[in-house]
Amino acid sequence: MNSQIKRRDFMKFMGASAGAIGAAGLIGSRVSGQEHTGGHGEPGQDGMGGEGGTAQTWQEMNAHHQEGVQIFLDNIGKDTTFWRPALEPVMDGDVKVFNITCQDIMWDTGGGMEFPAFAYNGLVPGPEIRVTEGDKVRLVVTNEMSESTAIHFHGLLVPNSVDGVPFITQPTIDPGQTFTYEFTVRNFGSHMYHSHHNAAEQVTRGLLGAFIVEPKDKSREPQITADYTMILNDSALGFTLNGKGFPYTQPIIAKLGDKIRVRYMNEGLMIHPMHLHGIPQLVLSKDGYYLPLPFLCDTLNIAPGERYDVIIDCTELGVWAFHCHILSHAESRDGMFGMVTVLIVQE
Repeated sequence: MNSQIKRRDFMKFMGASAGAIGAAGLIGSRVSGQEHTGGHGEPGQDGMGGEGGTAQTWQEMNAHHQEGVQIFLDNIGKDTTFWRPALEPVMDGDVKVFNITCQDIMWDTGGGMEFPAFAYNGLVPGPEIRVTEGDKVRLVVTNEMSESTAIHFHGLLVPNSVDGVPFITQPTIDPGQTFTYEFTVRNFGSHMYHSHHNAAEQVTRGLLGAFIVEPKDKSREPQITADYTMILNDSALGFTLNGKGFPYTQPIIAKLGDKIRVRYMNEGLMIHPMHLHGIPQLVLSKDGYYLPLPFLCDTLNIAPGERYDVIIDCTELGVWAFHCHILSHAESRDGMFGMVTVLIVQE
């Protein structure tokens, strides 16, 4: 995947001069003595800007919006793990072994905005696990956190003994303990792995990740140029895409004529209608199962626990906004924040 774009190309697509955007940098993070937080969508954000509820002028509002775009532009390509690389397994005969460590960490959702979090292998979301239908897998889970946990394989057909629900199918994985899950992968598709113990806290604070299973028979698979996983989350860490909030998200960068697959996964507590400007999305599958009749849309509503795969046919040049359309999850008077990125289609 190409994660780089030249500054002048971005400015051309944005339809603004480099000088106009650059001017926002001169404003800094304080405007008329008012603190600018960077727009991460903190709990209780009233969107008014300024201290004590004093409304911004339109000039100040413009400056803050431009500042966020400038930060996003400057950050393109710098977060190399935003689109999670697949975790490399260790082979034990014909078994793919994945070592997962659960940890208490401080997680930066962007620009130094840190929150107490839980992580798999130091990442929020955790590393992507990608295997093929029929693979034998073993997950060796070590708990270094200050509380107990367990892992559930959301959407996967597994033996009941490894379903990951404490006191129903297994004991808890207590601090300092290691637990092993082993099974043969039976169903392909876009799935997830996450905590199923104190889940409203542990999942929203970071114990989540993508578990993607490639089909053995690829005859129905679309011909694509690139494959992106976009994990939606909310609540404990704010509104995030792959653990980051705008302007610290990363874009999808494509060439004219590319076909991009996006795998949406909602690990939050709220619905998130994901809207792409300028280009329709072809909805191919839901929860790992092909739809009998794929359909086109520009806004796809994704409820907690759901996964959708879409194909984006990059037929239109430009920089296209890509965001949750519950607007309080994406934009305020202080600028765009949270669940926002862009699709960049270039020649």
